[in-house]
Formats: sequence, C-alpha cells, structure tokens
Amino acid sequence: MTRIAIGGFLHESHSFAPIPTTWADFLSPGGWPAVQRPATLLDTLRPSAVPAAGAIKAAEAAGVTLAPLSWGFANPAGPVTAEAFERLAALIFHDLQAALDEGPLDGLYLDLHGAMVAEHFPDAEGELLRRARAILGPDVPITASLDPHCNLTAAMVEYADALAPFRTYPHVDMKEAGARAMALLLDRIRLGRPFAKAFRQLDYLIPITGQCTLVPPMADAMAARAALASRTEVAELGLCFGFPYADFPDCGVGIAAYAVDQARADAAADGLLADLKAREVAFTPDIHAAKEGVAKAIKLADKARKPIVLADTQDNPGGGGHGDTTGLLAELIAQRAEGAVLALINDAESAAACHAAGEGAVVALSLGGKSDGAPLSVQARVLRLTDGRFMCTGPMAGGNWADLGPTALVSPTPGVRVIVTSRKMQAYDQALFRHVGVEPSTQRILALKSSVHFRADFQPIAEAVLVVAAPGPVVADPATLPFTRLRPGLRLRPGDNRRTA
Repeated sequence: MTRIAIGGFLHESHSFAPIPTTWADFLSPGGWPAVQRPATLLDTLRPSAVPAAGAIKAAEAAGVTLAPLSWGFANPAGPVTAEAFERLAALIFHDLQAALDEGPLDGLYLDLHGAMVAEHFPDAEGELLRRARAILGPDVPITASLDPHCNLTAAMVEYADALAPFRTYPHVDMKEAGARAMALLLDRIRLGRPFAKAFRQLDYLIPITGQCTLVPPMADAMAARAALASRTEVAELGLCFGFPYADFPDCGVGIAAYAVDQARADAAADGLLADLKAREVAFTPDIHAAKEGVAKAIKLADKARKPIVLADTQDNPGGGGHGDTTGLLAELIAQRAEGAVLALINDAESAAACHAAGEGAVVALSLGGKSDGAPLSVQARVLRLTDGRFMCTGPMAGGNWADLGPTALVSPTPGVRVIVTSRKMQAYDQALFRHVGVEPSTQRILALKSSVHFRADFQPIAEAVLVVAAPGPVVADPATLPFTRLRPGLRLRPGDNRRTA
C-alpha cells in the first residue's frame, strides 16, 4: 500500500511590516488552525478549509496510508523570526525521520504558502524543501500546494517534483489545490521517474490589487493559462502571482510547468510568460485616496439598495498589515458617513477597556495605531461585547473557527460603528459582522481591512466596491517601498520602465 507523509508550514511575510512573526503567532493564528502534531493533524485539518484538507481527502479516497507530521500557520506579518522558523521546522523534520523509522515512504506532500521570508532564510520554502530532500534522498517524490502569492524560486522548483498553486484570488480553491498536489504526487509515483520541469520569471511586479481572478486582467490571464495547459497537455502549469512586499531576489511572478517531456513543459511556460508580457499595461491598479473614496461611497450609498464596500487595502491583515491603522476610520468620522461599519480595528487594549466598561458605557479610547504610532482618540459607546469566537461561513474560510479574543462593537460618533478585536483577522467573512449582531447585507457602507479576499463573500452583496489607500504597510504601489535586494532589472510597476531594481 502507498504510504505518504503529510505536513505543512504556511506564512506570508512582508519585509517592511513593523511587527515580526513569532512562535506565539503560530500558536494563536486567529481564524485558522493552530500548530498541529502528528496525533491531531488529520482529525483537525480534515474538516477545515486549508489545502491539506483537500490533500487528505484525495489520499484517503485513493487508499493511501498517511503518515502525519507537524503543521503550522501564522497570519501574514513581518518576517518569521529565526526561533519560530527553526522550532516548527524541527518538529516537521523530526516527525519525518520518525515516519521513516516506522517504514518506507513513497512520497511527501507539504502544505506551503510560498511567500515566507525568515530572518535567516529569505527563500524559506526553498530551505524547507532542501531539508526535506536531504532527508528523503533524490528518489522519493515531493509535491506541495502553494498560495498563488508565492514568490516562486529556482530552489523550490529544483527540490520539489511538482508544485500546485491555487487558481483563485480570493482563494476559494485551497482544498482543490491540496487535492491536485496529492494527485500529482500519485501520478509521479506511478510514472516512476521525475517530470520534466520549466521555470520562468516575469520581469515586472503585479500589484496585489491587480491579482484578483474575479475580474480582468487576471481573470483573462488565468483563462489563457488553462487553455495553454490543455493545449500543451502538461501535468501542471502553475502561475504564482508573487507577493510584492518581500525584499529578496526572487520576489515577483513565477511560472512552473511539469510534463512528461521537456518540450511540452517549455512550450507551456514560454506561452504563459508571453501572454503575461502582452497584458502588462492592463495590470495598472485603480485606487482611490481615502478622502475621495469615502466621499464617493457616501454619494453612492444615497441611491444604492445594497452596501457600498470600501476596501482598506494598505492595512490588509492578509498582506502583513496589523489591522489597526485608523486613517480610513478617521475619514469616515470626519465626513459623517452615516450607516458605516468598519471591520476591524485590532487593538487588545481598547477591547479590554470596552469589556471592563460594559455594554452601554461610553469609554475614552486611544483606538488602534499600535503598529504605526498613530492612534485615534475617541469617546466611544460600547454597543456589543463578545468573546470573538465564531465559525466562518463564507466561500474562502467556511468551516474554520475564528478566535479573535475579547471583541467589542463600538460607536465613536453617531452613525459610524467599529468592530474592535484583540487579534487580527482579514475581513473576508460576513460572520465577522454577524457575531456582533450586525447584518452586513443591510448596511449602507462596509469598510473592510482587506485587499481582494473580501470579494468572495462581500462582492455578491455589494452595490459597488471601492479600493482605497489609507495609511498602512501593504502599499498599493510596491514601487514606493525601499527595496534593496531585488534582482537587477525587475520593474516595480506594470508599464513603467522608470522604476527598476
């Protein structure tokens, strides 16, 4: 019987985010499972929304015996500390060696992100795959699922037999990608030899807001990818959009093709690279300044039947933001945006003060601003208190339990409400609102700490979506960041040759 080891290590790292990612962040990751050891991995991840859940289901359906390792996830933030990286890596590879001691392994599946930067390993996934290959030797197949924000590297392609990124952003196919990576692993085992590989990198960065697969140009690029994969008959044609906040040479868009022969792999990779080069100018982002965006939202809401959504993209907790900057909130208050609800402000101190005061109380808060030193002083009425625990219901994270710690719904000025939490979470699920007694579909304006993931659950209920740029580290234009380690010639804006690495 085929025996396959399964583990994972997921983090998306922002080189310029103000707060590093520590071991504690893997132990309490908000809306995702905490660190799992072999005894708990299968039962905990099987009902969840993570990629490994899809891999587990596919393996069990194929009659595979799974050897669980360790698995861990932390929300996006600054680079992973050396301590945190080595602690989780040590668990995974200790478990891998123990699995080998119990008997031969036919393969290894890893649930990875692809955009992790550790303090001492900029290409963190490349290092993880190198260690796995060193333990297993050259002949045991290894595959991994990846987030499409992966900054794909030559080392990752070298040490893995195949890599399978999600096809969607918002990520509504995470389990499908895990299942595809497992299917590729089983195909590789049956083939009895490695796939031919082709690796390509694009010469310009795509801003995070231009990577949404629900709308052009990325929707069209992904359709072209599918057509190329079918025409060239490759086993996998993976497109990684890149995470344009990682300061290391391989930051950016990457392509990996896998086929039974080199000609097919090269044809698929070269075809997709040419397609992306032809679409370059279409990836220029459409962003509103916060003041302009709020004014437009108020005007649209006066005639709308559904909510106007404001996406606070630059403080996106899913991109390394802390979820606590107050620029958009200040603008909502200044313009008296009646019927606006902001999700969320991550501020444990303010949440604790609200819980101490009780529902109905008016409390003085120095709200948010813990990450950038710019809190907002308000007198807020406490409307609702919760423990911050709820089950996500949306298409991206449905089935995952969120645990945001003591949480409060407050009103810092008449007509404007804010969800204040003790832990950060990207605002991609309507359950975040409902657990504090707010029905999102009936609000005039929803302000969300998110760049794109919110679209999966909120775009269907929105009259209009406006992406706004208020203060925060997840800048809408990566060319404004102080990069020092990118590869020479990489252009930092689509269609602009003036700003290169």
